[in-house]
Amino acid sequence: MLSLSARGAEFIARFEGFSATPYICPAGKLTIGYGHVIQPGESLSSISRAAALSLLHADAQREAAPVAAALHVPVTQHESDALISLAFNVGGARVAKSTLLQHLNAGRTTDAAKEFLKWVYAGGKKLNGLVKRREAERALFVSAQYGDTP
Repeated sequence: MLSLSARGAEFIARFEGFSATPYICPAGKLTIGYGHVIQPGESLSSISRAAALSLLHADAQREAAPVAAALHVPVTQHESDALISLAFNVGGARVAKSTLLQHLNAGRTTDAAKEFLKWVYAGGKKLNGLVKRREAERALFVSAQYGDTP
């Protein structure tokens, strides 16, 4: 089972940034807190940092589930945090079916690490923010570099 550490949650939160009120994210979805997509039936007009961090953990574990189900090799905590960060951002189902996970399951960790750098497009456009995030996720995956800023 993949699990998100406190450092992993802080890592994701730095990239997501915090908003106490709803906003439209680059993918065009109504979002609040640390990247929580507001679901039908949820009425969130404002949120505290603590509540947002709790939502981040819940969202991250939900997105980690399909990745964990498709993962057949043990991973370290920093590798888990990097995989969950990617899944949180692009969707766990997509990561579960990815070449990254195929490489990882085949024991090709170096090839798997390179795959992070391919997930830098949103709406058909390469985004600098995604390039920085993927580079940081790759560094976290490879060498446990959590970093201080995105």
